[in-house]
Amino acid sequence: MTVPRKQKISHKASQFTESVIREMTRVALKYDAVNLAQGFPDFPCPPELKRAACQAVEEDINQYAITWGDKAFREAIAEKVRWYLGLHVDPEQEITVTCGSTEAMAAAILATVNPGEEVIVFEPYYENYGPDAILAGATPRYVPLHPPEWTFDETQLRQAFSDRTKAIIINTPHNPTGKVFTREELSFIAELCQQWDVLALTDEIYEHILYDQTQHVALATLPGMGERTITINGLSKTYSVTGWRIGYILANSHLTAAIRKVHDFLTVGAPAPLQRAGVAAMQLPANYYEELAKLYHQKRARILQILDAVGIPYFLPKGAYYVFADISAFGYKNDVEFTEFLIKEIGVAVVPGSSFFSNADKGKNFIRFCFSKKLETLAKAQERLLKLQAILQTTR
Repeated sequence: MTVPRKQKISHKASQFTESVIREMTRVALKYDAVNLAQGFPDFPCPPELKRAACQAVEEDINQYAITWGDKAFREAIAEKVRWYLGLHVDPEQEITVTCGSTEAMAAAILATVNPGEEVIVFEPYYENYGPDAILAGATPRYVPLHPPEWTFDETQLRQAFSDRTKAIIINTPHNPTGKVFTREELSFIAELCQQWDVLALTDEIYEHILYDQTQHVALATLPGMGERTITINGLSKTYSVTGWRIGYILANSHLTAAIRKVHDFLTVGAPAPLQRAGVAAMQLPANYYEELAKLYHQKRARILQILDAVGIPYFLPKGAYYVFADISAFGYKNDVEFTEFLIKEIGVAVVPGSSFFSNADKGKNFIRFCFSKKLETLAKAQERLLKLQAILQTTR
């Protein structure tokens, strides 16, 4: 009997590619390019966190923590979100600690979304969201954000909701555009969520990185949204520890119970000594966040100065630490071609804009710069990008 050959790759895995962002770091290393692609700081984390991590290891906090998170860390998270966001969460029943916010989003979607349901995703979007929905057997329903302010059209968003809609993902401050959703925009989203009985999954990892007196509004604090919002966050960006992989989820006890089950079988738990060190992060004084804002304001000013000098148009970010730039005037076939040229010929790595869109053609005129770097790194990038200035001038 001849057994028919079976497809070795799952239908789900065949619907998306590996991370383009992380691939750009590997390519940057290959060509010794300045890495303005992947969103990690190249400067030290706060010394308090280093000391706390070393102390935790010395105190033999090296075995499994409670699956859903070290008790001391969950209590510290609850206290921090109380004073910063005004949210009152029960650390015993409403917080789950995860292996980064990436696992947090995956666990939240897998715990709440069924095959055949739809998940609304604003586009452009951080590249994990679409694959997360696909892995849950759901269908992403993309709603465009329109430049230059990256606002959504209320009619388009309203039309995206239906009986099939299970959840909507909101990332604010937003990667890759730097948009910060306003209270009015979030209130409109909240009305639709309540009308259609839809969950809101909010990625708020950049909550403290804001510019120009822009305010971060947590969707869970709006009327009627406390019970239907799953808030995702982590230590990575605010405390410059992207490699620690410590994230957390805030949700009501009913949702948390389901999320904890999925989390348990995804990763068992996040690194125990780094969770304990996270207590020190949550207990940093308010002036730490004030200084963080000043630091990133300086870095944003520097990258914008560079782009102005080179002649690359961009959209002014109101939050996060990225600049989304427009390359449509430069005569390249698409963003991938331009990005390859930047890496190989100029020596600077960025992310092609198409990685943030469901249809690559929609992103062909964009690239993303990351500026969570030392000023020395940005200066080195400027030296190389100025070579691009001369090339661009000759092609116009």
